[in-house]
Amino acid sequence: MHIYVNGRNIEITDAIKAYVKEKIGKVANHYDQIQGIEVVLSVIKNPAASGKHVAEVTCKMNSGVVRCEEAADSMYESIDLLADKLDRQVKKFKDKSLGSDKSSIRTEDLVEATEE
Repeated sequence: MHIYVNGRNIEITDAIKAYVKEKIGKVANHYDQIQGIEVVLSVIKNPAASGKHVAEVTCKMNSGVVRCEEAADSMYESIDLLADKLDRQVKKFKDKSLGSDKSSIRTEDLVEATEE
């Protein structure tokens, strides 16, 4: 799995790149079907904007794509929020893809009702 880090209106330092790889790399522990993760960090230079540091991620998997975006007042805070959000979405995606063979509650209720 490769993690690509790009920047818009910001120079990506080694410290930020290492921080992104540390935080986003934890997602690979949950799901082994991840092919690559692309992170784009950007800064909005409008003085009226509230969340000026934006972090976006696109996580490519064998059976789909998960994309999320977060904005905050500092770059490290936006990376933290993004990592948490991506973690939740990948777990949800994994549960959906692996849990498609489970029977639903409605069909179990129908079976019980017809047996009586």
